[in-house]
Amino acid sequence: MLAPALPRQLTRTRRFTLGAPARFTVSPDGAAVLFLRSRAGDDPVGCLWALDPATGAERLLADPADLLGGAAEEVPEEERVRRERARQQASGITDYATDTATRLAAFVLSGQLWVVDTGSGALRRLPARQPVVDPRPSPDGRHIAYVSGGALRVIGADGGDDRAVAAPEPAEGPDVFFGLPEHVASESMGRYRAYWWAPDGQRLLTTRVDNRQVALWYLADPADPAKPPRTMRYPRVGTANAEVTLWIADLEGNRCEVRWDRAGFEYLPAAGWDGHGPFAVVLSRDQRTLRLLAVDPADGATSLLAERYDERWVELLVPGVPARTATGLLVDFLDRDETRHLGIGGTPVTPDGLQLHEVLAVDGETVFFAASAEPTERHLWRYDPDQGVRRLTEHPGVHSGVLRGGTLVHTTRTPDRPGSRTAVHQLAEDGRPQPDGPMPVEIVSHAQRPLLELRVESAVVGPRELRTHLFLPSWHRPGDAPLPVLADPYGGPAMQKVMAEQSSHTFVSQWFAEQGFAVLVTDGAGTPGRGPRWEKEIFGDLIGPTLADQVAALHATAERRPELDLGRVGIRGWSFSGMLAAAAVMRRPDVFHAAVAGAPLTDQRLYDACWKERFLGLPDRYPEHYEASSLLADAPRLSRPLLLMHGLADDNVFVASTLRLSAALLAAGKPHEVLPLSGMTHAAPTDDTFARLLGHQLDFLQRHLGGPAGRAAR
Repeated sequence: MLAPALPRQLTRTRRFTLGAPARFTVSPDGAAVLFLRSRAGDDPVGCLWALDPATGAERLLADPADLLGGAAEEVPEEERVRRERARQQASGITDYATDTATRLAAFVLSGQLWVVDTGSGALRRLPARQPVVDPRPSPDGRHIAYVSGGALRVIGADGGDDRAVAAPEPAEGPDVFFGLPEHVASESMGRYRAYWWAPDGQRLLTTRVDNRQVALWYLADPADPAKPPRTMRYPRVGTANAEVTLWIADLEGNRCEVRWDRAGFEYLPAAGWDGHGPFAVVLSRDQRTLRLLAVDPADGATSLLAERYDERWVELLVPGVPARTATGLLVDFLDRDETRHLGIGGTPVTPDGLQLHEVLAVDGETVFFAASAEPTERHLWRYDPDQGVRRLTEHPGVHSGVLRGGTLVHTTRTPDRPGSRTAVHQLAEDGRPQPDGPMPVEIVSHAQRPLLELRVESAVVGPRELRTHLFLPSWHRPGDAPLPVLADPYGGPAMQKVMAEQSSHTFVSQWFAEQGFAVLVTDGAGTPGRGPRWEKEIFGDLIGPTLADQVAALHATAERRPELDLGRVGIRGWSFSGMLAAAAVMRRPDVFHAAVAGAPLTDQRLYDACWKERFLGLPDRYPEHYEASSLLADAPRLSRPLLLMHGLADDNVFVASTLRLSAALLAAGKPHEVLPLSGMTHAAPTDDTFARLLGHQLDFLQRHLGGPAGRAAR
């Protein structure tokens, strides 16, 4: 049967990520490429591989099935949290790190520390204290740093001399720890690590997190009343954040604190240690002022390298910055009106309209980056002082890459084929593939092919030039009865769904289309890729501008496509789009006739301070922003069918958000449906629950919107 087949395939393949190569590392001379990949498209266990670009030969370096002797993997709580924050759904080897020469790789299995000599393939389990989290070899490969029990520890690569170099005092308890990111760092600032080696391998820069002033929240399992609730420190809007400090520690355990104005700058979005010394990026609580500080490794004193101010917020989610060239020039982004430029030494070097997405590598004075003028695409670019800015990719799609030693690992996702294609190129001096050099070597992907073919039309609609995808059933023909419409956006900051690629999102939308809907996906106000002015249109009101763009795209699409029946319009979403879906039927019932809202944030004060205060400002200064973007007061306005769904173990958007809206609807006498999901977190489930969840949504939408006249929905 078609109906459950694709959802089950999505679950079985972890949304087609299993079997696809990922997490590439190139050796300094370009002679080896390391990567992770499972053995098949439905095998969730990641293995570590090495590729010889000269011959195309692959070697298996580490297979968890062999190392664990057939035993099931045991994931410690710290590792579970790390994977949840990084949205990693695979098992086995999910991450690794290497020394500078890429001769030694370190990884974790079941809380144990393993290292592999990438040349000989020799594997060793080191007698490190367990559980091990986030191991990273020193640049010279002589030591491995890792975190265990709240302490940053170092062990010799030979397995000797394991010791703590930064540890909390015994009286401080588990709420104080070194070397791991605080909640908002990984959830809201894009910082997933919390310590960095010095280039000489003799010292480390590490965070110390003190959560004792952060509010304590509880996650209970109603399905198991005998089970104690899980506790976590959660810095809700308007309340105390974790106290995050930076320290420099040597291998003997001596350390000094990095000093800056913490009263004015309490967030630490980024830090690092390069050839010019350690540095730190600090941010004010209102997120309008950001400073890049140079750190003196001798005594922790800081000096100002750069400062940025924005009357709304300073953007944080640009991967790869800040960085520095060999001569010390700062590589960063610079927002100017409608363009996010690449900046070198404080000067924009990219043209107006070319939106920087990510800095991928800095090699000497050359910068390798991803950017695009067309919001639905990502292309690879190169900047150097002599030749300026040059585009390296041409084919429409989403391009990414890893560059080192003249070797480029180039991954492409395109609209004309599912999945990704990864090839290794040898580059000439100008950054382009060598015309007479070796042929590119493709890294094999074992990812499964989706069971559906897409029938999608990409369009730019309306005066705001909204990017849309319209999915139609494969069986629908001109002259057939009009179709009910399903809006399927994300629609919020930090994520685009309308991209020139065949992603897992597109196949979910096509699946709903095959059941008898015209599915419309729109990226509107606040979504990335359109420049800083576009992104910041949502400041102070997360719902109004985003909902207006969904309505505008719907009407503009219906004007040219008679297949759309505007008398039967539904909307579905999860997280931000779950909130948007609930808002749609309460605030625009004239347009939307049914909604499925998964994990919706209905009271903006129930989310973490860093994320929500970025878009809505400080709550004591802008209380009206929180009222405008919350849904509890809208409960009496509900006149359309609404299905609420929420994972009871969600520690991102807590289930209290759905329960409070349900209570407000009940108090207002407004019928609605609630589906509690026992044991489920904010991420999509990795078992058959996902297929059943999509089926439940489909049943709800078909009950209230029906199928195409004269044809039963499949």
